[in-house]
Amino acid sequence: MSTFIGNLVGFAVIVWLMVKFVVPPVRIMMRNQQDAIRAALDESKSAAQKLASADEVHAKALEDAKAEAAKVTEEARHDSTRIAAQLGEQAAADAERIKAQGAQHVHLLRQQTIRELRANLGAESVQRASDLVRAHVADPAAQAATVDRFLDELEAMAPSGFAVASQEAGATLSLRAASREALTQVVDEFDRVVADLDATALTGLADDLVAVVKLLSGKPQLTKLLAGQAEDAAPKDRLVHTLFAGKLGAPALEVLTAAVSQRWSVEANLVAALQHVARLALLVRAERNDEGEEVEDQLFRFGRVLDAQPRLSALLSDYTTPAAGRIGLLEQVLQADGAVNATAAALLAQTIDLLHGERADDAVVELAELAVARRGEVVAHVTAAADLSAAQRTRLTDVLSRIYGHPVSVQLHIDPSLLGGLQISVGDEVIDGAISTRLTAARTGLPD
Repeated sequence: MSTFIGNLVGFAVIVWLMVKFVVPPVRIMMRNQQDAIRAALDESKSAAQKLASADEVHAKALEDAKAEAAKVTEEARHDSTRIAAQLGEQAAADAERIKAQGAQHVHLLRQQTIRELRANLGAESVQRASDLVRAHVADPAAQAATVDRFLDELEAMAPSGFAVASQEAGATLSLRAASREALTQVVDEFDRVVADLDATALTGLADDLVAVVKLLSGKPQLTKLLAGQAEDAAPKDRLVHTLFAGKLGAPALEVLTAAVSQRWSVEANLVAALQHVARLALLVRAERNDEGEEVEDQLFRFGRVLDAQPRLSALLSDYTTPAAGRIGLLEQVLQADGAVNATAAALLAQTIDLLHGERADDAVVELAELAVARRGEVVAHVTAAADLSAAQRTRLTDVLSRIYGHPVSVQLHIDPSLLGGLQISVGDEVIDGAISTRLTAARTGLPD
């Protein structure tokens, strides 16, 4: 019985402890749980209301979207119709434009094809004509006939009577009026002085004048004193005699005195005039020895040698090297070329000795033209495909002399590329009757 009571008391204590300490928190917890459930139910009700509202909004938006889609579809249908019409119009316009461009392109291609055909046909025709001409003129007789036909054409020009004055008074010199007149006076004095001189005296005169030219070229102040303009020439005459009396021969002293007494446009013209007269002294020597034509031919021949050998011309033109070395080279070339007239050799040596900036080939050609002018002739540079016969040379000289109203010296150059006919140059005038020139003109005249 006591055990039962003890258990009952224990049970009562446990019940009290549970009521005291367990039941309140459980109640609180249950109350909180109930509150949470109620809040969840409220939220669920609110969410259901929001969902219903969202469904209404969605349905309304869907209806609006369907209406907008229908509107866009209708607008797109109208736009597609309008764009299709515009594209059709543009396609028609592009088709017309492309058609017009195609027609124009076809026309241009046709014109280009016609031009190419004409050019090719013309070029082929000219080439064929060139081949036929070359084959024809390969025969010397046929080639000579082309020269004769050209001479016939020149015969028709002969009555023109165009005259060319002699260049002897100032050949190769570019002088103003005062210096040209002064040179004429000096040459007249030279002609008077040399009237009775023999070959030895003429050589001495040339050497003396060359010495004076070298001296004046190195002393510009002395040149200025002797060439300067002055009302009274007596002081310059006295200066000449003071400097050169006893050092120059009497002929050279007379020529120099006459030169310094003239009025020169430029001081350098005095030196050029003295060099000119020094050349004349040797040319007069050739005339006295009946060598004028031979000297002239040899000078032109040496000029052609220099044209064919630019390196040789450059060496002879280099005035920075000693003159003795250049003259030595000249002598070697002349010896290798065969027999050379002594006067021609002296003229060439004098020219090379006095070069100062000029080209040797140009100076030699000017010297040769001076030799021609001294003989009272005009130089005609003639180029032919082959050598001319004696009869053709005589006829050419006669025709040119009648055309220009003056004796003509013909200098012949051989150039096989001319094929036939002649090219003639007299001064600045050119008469071109070469077959090659006519073929070239035909070729350049073809359509592009």
